Amino acid sequence: MTYAIAAAGTGGHVFPALAVAEALLTRGVARSDVVFFGGDRLEATVYPAEGFPFVQLNLQSLRRSLSPRNLSLPLVLSRGARQVQRDMTGRGVRVVLGMGSYVTVPVGWAARRAGIPLFLHEQNAEAGLANRFFSRLAETTFVSFAETRGVHRQMLIGNPIRENLAGFARPQLRRQAMDRYGLSPGPLVIGVFGGSLGAGVINQAITSLVQQWAGPPIQILHLAGRAHEDDMRATSQHTAVPWTVLGFEEEMQYFYAACDIVIARSGGAVAEIAVTGTPAVLVPGTFGGGHQATNATRFESAGAAVVVTENRLGALPQILEPLVVDSRLRLNMAESLKELAHPNAAADLARELQDAHG
Repeated sequence: MTYAIAAAGTGGHVFPALAVAEALLTRGVARSDVVFFGGDRLEATVYPAEGFPFVQLNLQSLRRSLSPRNLSLPLVLSRGARQVQRDMTGRGVRVVLGMGSYVTVPVGWAARRAGIPLFLHEQNAEAGLANRFFSRLAETTFVSFAETRGVHRQMLIGNPIRENLAGFARPQLRRQAMDRYGLSPGPLVIGVFGGSLGAGVINQAITSLVQQWAGPPIQILHLAGRAHEDDMRATSQHTAVPWTVLGFEEEMQYFYAACDIVIARSGGAVAEIAVTGTPAVLVPGTFGGGHQATNATRFESAGAAVVVTENRLGALPQILEPLVVDSRLRLNMAESLKELAHPNAAADLARELQDAHG
């Protein structure tokens, strides 16, 4: 039996989908029986590199944003849905999983036209437009947060993460991680990342942070995004605070093992933060209808993170210092994060998909 997974855009959609696919393999599904549908962004590189069949759709007209206007583009949607339906029929697809974002629209329509059971996964506490629309037609929408806003027939399952993080153990990885990045054993490590593409506003805030820092010794481990890597590395050479810059890290278990605190966006990465128990300063993105702010608020309310809006990033040194100074505060946050973690989400979701077809 063949499974189709629609996932595209940023790592927040692409890597949870990959985690589900890998969990299906663990449960005995052949790699050739998991086909991905997407566009020409991160997914076009990640899935073929992992050996999965990948169908690239021409979705240029849907890429700018998920707005109601996009759902009224009948020509683009109809053409894309027909392409997907032909491909799914030819491959014998029996179950479809949509991970949200623009690619879910034609794939969701194709599944409905072909009479194939459609399932959705929503990574955020407030659903995006595609999942809001198709959750009325889906068998189940798997969610990462209890009482996710905007979707029907929801099942709390968590946000799927890959096996290298699902079994995360910081003590066993710490020394190897520190050596990997050339970090010192003494000062706390502040990890920074803005998602798979980086985030310019966070990069700028870190530049100001290291220039202003007057607290205890720290060192920065910064995933700046490949587009920003060269500029940020050049900047990092002229600061008193040790600052290691990378463009991207495929083995994120080492990144989290090295970090004592992370400064990050509050999209899909909050699942990794929770599973690894890493105290966090979350900086919600203002894009995508504000869903990251809802995620961040859920974490802050649970005592698992400190939230800083973009317009307050100038105060980041003052916000970060109490976390650096107070180890008890960090420990309490780590304990709260455990309550939000769903390390088995990928395996649980894969099982549900298999059970859906007996």
